[in-house]
Amino acid sequence: ARRRAFEHNSWQKLDQILTEIRGEYRRVLVAIEGLYSMDGDYPNLPKFVEVKKRHKAMLFVDEAHSMGTLGEHGKGLGELQGVPRADVDLWMGTLSKSFGSCGGFIGASREMVHYLRYTTPGFVFANGIPPTSTGAALAAVQVLSREPHRVAKLRENAQLFLELARHYGLDTGVAMGTAIVPVITGSSVSALQLSEKLFTRGINAQPILHPAVEEEKARVRFFITSEHTEEQIREAVEKVAQSAFEIDPALASRYRGGAEVKS
Repeated sequence: ARRRAFEHNSWQKLDQILTEIRGEYRRVLVAIEGLYSMDGDYPNLPKFVEVKKRHKAMLFVDEAHSMGTLGEHGKGLGELQGVPRADVDLWMGTLSKSFGSCGGFIGASREMVHYLRYTTPGFVFANGIPPTSTGAALAAVQVLSREPHRVAKLRENAQLFLELARHYGLDTGVAMGTAIVPVITGSSVSALQLSEKLFTRGINAQPILHPAVEEEKARVRFFITSEHTEEQIREAVEKVAQSAFEIDPALASRYRGGAEVKS
């Protein structure tokens, strides 16, 4: 198969590319993520569905980071944006993040699942996940279903973290107030320095370095949870701003030794 990239999150660019090349191929599979793990943003899924239908393509959505974090009950991007499950050909997810277990899943039509079950090498020659892992994941799903306040609290915490970071002049890129917030430092060296400074101040946030991202997009990535308190978030972001300012004042251009941002 031939692989073609399109501009990040741009259904318009995808539409343009498919208009130009769709006739050359018998099948086309469009792959996007429900929540992008490096940037903390998500696509306009209804628009991608429109494009895939217009060009008779298949759509694959990786919900590794969006399942459990987006939507009223944490059911992912489809729930958040009201997209019927049947409008996406392949949903993929993991049980190792929000669900605290191990393993993964593919959601698709009965015919597609049957086909993949007997033709996918990685599945044919693998063992199924243990019942204990399945039970743990199922319990997590049940908790999310009956306790939607957990996802609401996560959204509140994530939005507060993002607002505070921007208040201090930290570069959060295209983050959209989800559970993932990057602080872009502009170089691998400064990202590593920031991560190390934060560790000495009681914050564990890992650097994302080149070649995982472009050198000028090197960053430290933060994961927000529903269990963080407002006090913890405010203290953490202030320490991030302070540490970034010590490395290079331009990294936290509005840091002045502490500030208040209303939640």
